Amino acid sequence: MQQKWFKQTVGAVLAGASMFIASQAFASGTEQLKAFVSQVHAARGTFVQQEVKAPSKAASQSNAPKTGGTSSGTFVFARPGKFIWSYEKPYSQVLQADGDKLYVYDKDLNQVTVRPLGGSLGASPAAILFGSNDLEKNFTLRDAGVKGGIDWLELTPKAKDTQFETVGIGFKDGNLEAMELHDVFGNVTLLTFSNMQKNPPLKSDQFKFAVPKGADVING
Repeated sequence: MQQKWFKQTVGAVLAGASMFIASQAFASGTEQLKAFVSQVHAARGTFVQQEVKAPSKAASQSNAPKTGGTSSGTFVFARPGKFIWSYEKPYSQVLQADGDKLYVYDKDLNQVTVRPLGGSLGASPAAILFGSNDLEKNFTLRDAGVKGGIDWLELTPKAKDTQFETVGIGFKDGNLEAMELHDVFGNVTLLTFSNMQKNPPLKSDQFKFAVPKGADVING
């Protein structure tokens, strides 16, 4: 999605359509989410992000750069608070967190923005995948039925200052298929996931950010 989404909510979201969580059938989307969060501590894969409702005037006048219809890329994460979310098409941008700080690297500008990760994962969509297991502390969970063979649930942040009104999550046979993000401006963004590897071996310095040569660094 937009750089703003990650910078303000450290959010984004990931997982994959090919992940096998457990052999039994799950009764609801809520149960499948809880199994995913408890069993998948790290993952890597690919994503496609689609803006299914255009930004409102208020959002378009904000500091959010590089909005677009569809984008795609790769991700890797290790909970809590470590991830690399890389946009590859139609532009190149990397959002990376090492558990302490969030780095946003814009390749076109050769610029890195650094800010504390802090507690901002709490009520953001990123908390579902990057945060701790304590989802019900920050979200109200509600099953939303079956659509197109996918079991959906809806999460509503309990915090009042979040950038998102609701987050929809779709599972099929225990596999995380998609997320649908509804923000406070009325925008709707759909994320779909594929080529997921759960709990892959990761290097000890996997999430250590190295500033690209010649890049400007802005502490935000």
